[in-house]
Parts: sequence; C-alpha cells; structure tokens
Amino acid sequence: MGVDLICQEKGKVCSFDCIYCSLGETTELTAKRRVFAPTELVARELKKVKGKVEADVVTFSGTGEPTLAQNLGEAIKVAREISGLPIAVLTNSSLMTREDVRRDLARADIIVGQLDAPNEELFKRVSRPHEKIVFKDVIEGMKEFREEFKGKFALEVMFVPENKNFSKEIATIARTIKPDEVQINTPLRSSPVRPLTPEELDEVKKAFKGMNVQSVYEAKKAEVKKVVGLKKLRQLKRPKA
Repeated sequence: MGVDLICQEKGKVCSFDCIYCSLGETTELTAKRRVFAPTELVARELKKVKGKVEADVVTFSGTGEPTLAQNLGEAIKVAREISGLPIAVLTNSSLMTREDVRRDLARADIIVGQLDAPNEELFKRVSRPHEKIVFKDVIEGMKEFREEFKGKFALEVMFVPENKNFSKEIATIARTIKPDEVQINTPLRSSPVRPLTPEELDEVKKAFKGMNVQSVYEAKKAEVKKVVGLKKLRQLKRPKA
C-alpha cells in the first residue's frame, strides 16, 4: 500500500532531478522540508482503504522525495496505528545528514536508500541534486543512519548507460555503508534513458559479489492493484514515447 506525502498536482517535488526518473523532470527542486499533505488527511485516506486493499507493507514514496515532508514521522506513526502493517520508506538519502530526518526515518521498519554514483561529478550528472546537496555528505548521512537504525536498511542502485562502467566504485562505497541488501535496478518503466539489458546488469552484479544482492530482472514480480483517483494516475503515469 503506497502513501504519497508530497502529492502536488503541479508535479514532482524532489531534492534530485534524476536523469532516469519515470515521473519526468522535477517541477520543484528543493532541499527544504515542509508539510505538503496534512497528517489528518493521510489518516482519513488510510481509514477509507482499510479492509478494501490486501497489503503486507505500507510504503512511503510517490511523486517526490518523502523526507521533504516535515510530518513524515507523524505520518509513519499514524499509518502503523491504522494499518497494523510494517512501514517502508523509499528515499534518495539526500537529507539523511539531518538529525530530524534520521529520527523520522527511524520510526519505519524498512528503509531503502539510493546510491547511483561513486563521486561528486557523476552524482551531479545522474542524480542532478539541489545545489545544497553534496555527495560526500549524503554518503556520511547514510553511514550514520545505518549505525543507528534497528530495522532493515536496503540500498537501491539504479544502473543506466551513464553509470554502468562505475559498478566497482559504487560497490566499494556500498560496502562501507553496510546495507542489509543491495537492490540492483535499471528503469523498466517509461524513462528518458534506456534500461540496461539483462546481460549488462549481470556484468554489473559481479562487482557486488559477497553482498546480499537482488537484481530487478531476477526479482519475483508482485501483483499490484491500483486504488487511486484519476488525477493521481495521470501524475504517476508518463506517456509512452
């Protein structure tokens, strides 16, 4: 069950403008936290779908970076109380340098962070972050959070032609973060860039030998049912090229 705490009709609000994002370009590039969707609204909507949707986890993601929502911690607490399910957050890790963000994320059971580059130069080319976000700080933020967090911490690495030749360098950094799992991905939804082939991703995977690795081409596909409004569907679905 997905929860979108950003949910802005004008488009995606994020601290990154990743070249591969299936939602297209970031409408508002920001590193400032604020409340987008009130916690009361989240509670009301969750109560509406309770009992109508089969789910094994509540996942905070959606049309932007969830840690930009200042009420993330409150929303996680409410979601757990209403659903009785484990809570996951998919984050680009950009704000983990902040103590308040780490505190909010610590309320969840599963965190999936993001690592798509091994250095500042490639970070700017692939993730295209807000000017206040620095690569080395993002890595240090993830390390600090990993040391504090008692739940499951996974690391997603999105491989595209731009970074596929840097798998060894990215894997080296991943080992210093010590995630419970590494999810090797490539964009299989509509995207501005082409996905890597299964053969290319197999080659990339070799760099992560010895780690608990899950590859997108090998993962079991879950059946997903959409219970969202038409406006939300239009936001989440990019037109085919």
